[in-house]
Amino acid sequence: MFDSLSDKLQDIIAKTAGQKELTQDNMQEALREIRRALLEADVNLRVVKAFISNIKDKAEGENVLSGVNPSQQLVKIVHDELIELLGKTVSPLDFSGHPNLIMMLGLQGSGKTTSSAKLAVKLKKEGRNPLMVACDIYRPAAITQLKTLGEQIGVEVYSEDSKDVQSIIQNAVNYAKDKGFNTLILDTAGRLQIDTDMMAELLLIDRVFHPAEKLLVVDSMTGQEAVNVAENFDAQLSITGLVLTKLDGDSRGGAALSVVYCTHKPIKLTGTGEKLNALEDFYPERMATRILGMGDIVSLVERAQEVFDEKTAKEMEKKMAKAEFSFNDFLKMQSQMKMFGSMEQLLGMIPGLKMSKDDRQKISHEGEKQVKRIEVMIQSMTPEEREHPELMNSSRKKRIAEGAGVPIHELNVFINQFEQMRKMMKGFSDVKKNMGSMMGKMGQAGAKLTAHQMMKNMRRFR
Repeated sequence: MFDSLSDKLQDIIAKTAGQKELTQDNMQEALREIRRALLEADVNLRVVKAFISNIKDKAEGENVLSGVNPSQQLVKIVHDELIELLGKTVSPLDFSGHPNLIMMLGLQGSGKTTSSAKLAVKLKKEGRNPLMVACDIYRPAAITQLKTLGEQIGVEVYSEDSKDVQSIIQNAVNYAKDKGFNTLILDTAGRLQIDTDMMAELLLIDRVFHPAEKLLVVDSMTGQEAVNVAENFDAQLSITGLVLTKLDGDSRGGAALSVVYCTHKPIKLTGTGEKLNALEDFYPERMATRILGMGDIVSLVERAQEVFDEKTAKEMEKKMAKAEFSFNDFLKMQSQMKMFGSMEQLLGMIPGLKMSKDDRQKISHEGEKQVKRIEVMIQSMTPEEREHPELMNSSRKKRIAEGAGVPIHELNVFINQFEQMRKMMKGFSDVKKNMGSMMGKMGQAGAKLTAHQMMKNMRRFR
């Protein structure tokens, strides 16, 4: 996401690194480049003008021109303005109401139904009990699609064979109260374009049921059109927030940088992949740091906490300590790493890693290709061989290599690296154990010394 804009902004900032200070001349050149980069990223012209004007005002102050490296000054100014542009602070969902109602809005093809399912997954993970309500009674197979998604994620879908949307929602509310659901996600009808009938129905739902959230789902790949759609919906329905889909595929970022400024409504959630767990809270500051190539270590740590199960991690640690780490354990570890997201996404989150999109894609592609080859090699082993790596001999290796369709030397390289990794893990565990033992002895010695000192002091005061 934002790869094109990110690369250009980083290049512009790098050009100021050789300057002694920010002057009228070099700032004018930098601002022209930033303006061009934003327009090429399909950012709304109103937004570009305001953004450039604010940067110019801040950069021309006397306090900015003295003492600090010019590129650092420009990074700070652009960073602060990006945060401002993206909405300043995170905007959490409003869970008021019993039950709480979240109304999903959007045109056909924006990803509204899939986003409803992704939201249900997110809320379920956070401890809520969501119920999805099929309110799109016009689009063929809309209810079937929602039910299919509901089965995949283990979330119930309420639907009726009725054309009265108001009645469907009222019955769903009653059903939720009886069954203990605390959040209703209303997947409303969309159209190919905004029309009077659609808006009349949505306005009626809003006025009768007063949903706590009216989230407009917009496709970030549509750029300027996303802004037009958002402004139209907001003018008629007064939306509470936005959900940007396909943000992972939007290399320009024009929609994300424009919709908040143009609607004055926050981006609450972003879709960052096709998987049904790929819906995240939107953090303006984190996004600004990523656009400027400064990484996003907080999101990386949060994702790690979600992915790695503490119990599994402790079991792995015990196996490593005894050098019992098997090929099956290696596959489990690989499986958990995949839940992090693509290697390209992870590289983009690492602070200080200056790398172009092409380089990230190349490394990601090569890395993921190698991981698949390793998985094929392990899957070509017998269950016993996977659990006991020490059984490997020449004849077994030959059979495995033939089964995996890889050269024998490639299998040997992997097995040698695996054995080195096991030894290294065992070594780290021994060091940790010895350190713990040493610290324990030091603690005991300290306690004895303290006791001895106390006895001496007591004798002194007799």
